[in-house]
Amino acid sequence: MSEEKGCNSGEALSNGIKTHRTSLPSPMFSRNDFSIWSILRKCIGMELSKITMPVIFNEPLSFLQRLTEYMEHTYLIHKASALSDPVERMQCVAAFAVSAVASQWERTGKPFNPLLGETYELVREDLGFRLISEQVSHHPPVSAFYAEGLNNDFVFHGSIYPKLKFWGKSVEAEPKGIITLKLLEHNEAYTWTNPTCCVHNIIVGKLWIEQYGNMEITNHKTGEKCVLNFKPCGLFGKELHKVEGYIQDKSKKKLCALYGKWTDCLYSIDLATFEAYKKNDKKNTEDKKNNKQMGGSDEPDEMPLPDSETVCVIPGSVLLWRIAPRPSNSTQMYNFTTFAMALNELDKEMESIIPKTDCRLRPDIRAMENGEIDLASEEKKRLEEKQRTARKNRSKSEEDWKTRWFHQGPNPYTGGHDWIYSGNYWDRNYFNLPDIY
Repeated sequence: MSEEKGCNSGEALSNGIKTHRTSLPSPMFSRNDFSIWSILRKCIGMELSKITMPVIFNEPLSFLQRLTEYMEHTYLIHKASALSDPVERMQCVAAFAVSAVASQWERTGKPFNPLLGETYELVREDLGFRLISEQVSHHPPVSAFYAEGLNNDFVFHGSIYPKLKFWGKSVEAEPKGIITLKLLEHNEAYTWTNPTCCVHNIIVGKLWIEQYGNMEITNHKTGEKCVLNFKPCGLFGKELHKVEGYIQDKSKKKLCALYGKWTDCLYSIDLATFEAYKKNDKKNTEDKKNNKQMGGSDEPDEMPLPDSETVCVIPGSVLLWRIAPRPSNSTQMYNFTTFAMALNELDKEMESIIPKTDCRLRPDIRAMENGEIDLASEEKKRLEEKQRTARKNRSKSEEDWKTRWFHQGPNPYTGGHDWIYSGNYWDRNYFNLPDIY
């Protein structure tokens, strides 16, 4: 821990680039003594954003910071930008879209709900981007973000409305909202929506996570699409974490196949080889099924052990992305990745320039990160109460909430409802900001 102290001064540099902390100030608390069932049994089928959860089920990050984890594999965007072939670019964009949900693996702690007007910024010169996000609506909860490449090679933006539902044994999070990536050198825009995430064994047993549903990535300039299917686990766990799909041209002709696991890697392969492999795999599965007596329930309770933890690589495949291993202290640190460890880092230099709405300054998250769980709980209640009072006062005076850095508007490519960045955040001119903490 003594090594980290140096990083907090903002002085630590490696090759002229700021180094980031690799640990949290305090390890996580055990959740074993707490029953989530006592809270959730009243909520079956309800929208969970309206329910106050005890702080012990949180992780010390705001949802705005959790969203920023989309940016962990930004190198894939830079790589896509440097390619001349549009199909190869789509492969890289698809790998980026899959990698953006990889950090959710084993992350069973709930991020803190952002307060209305809360913001978060992140500048990573080593990864070549800067990002600003804002909580633009409270009911429903909507978080808007806007990131740009420091070399003006890309713009990445979106607004996410996480719809949470409780289904008895599991909690399902459907991330409604459009995500847009623009590769400026190619004058191309790609849009997609993320798959549904589900946390199982909420009541008893080991919590485990799966993602399922389709992700359709559209290149609005060429008309090409990449349709990826995140497979539900299935009874014997054979499909756990699997992703597969195709890139097709504007007339829906398949150009190549992609496959892998969202927790691990993504490969591309030519169509004929993939189809032959699938046919053979299906035949083997049916043979196995005939030898096994079928049985079981609709939803597996225990986390299924997949046939093999790694992806079966088809000869001739090209690796598009592989996840970086988590740090050795990850399990004591809420299963954070190295990237996540640094998200709430705050040094003196940063404190003097960020706006007072930045969630690094939020006292409940800071207390939890420091291991002060009772203080975190008190502060969380105080902030939620303060937000309610402010909302009542606004409705009395018939005053509307005004967002600061984003405004509502149609997405320029899909026409769907979106939040558009208004600009000027990086001018560092922060006046008339709301007092939310």
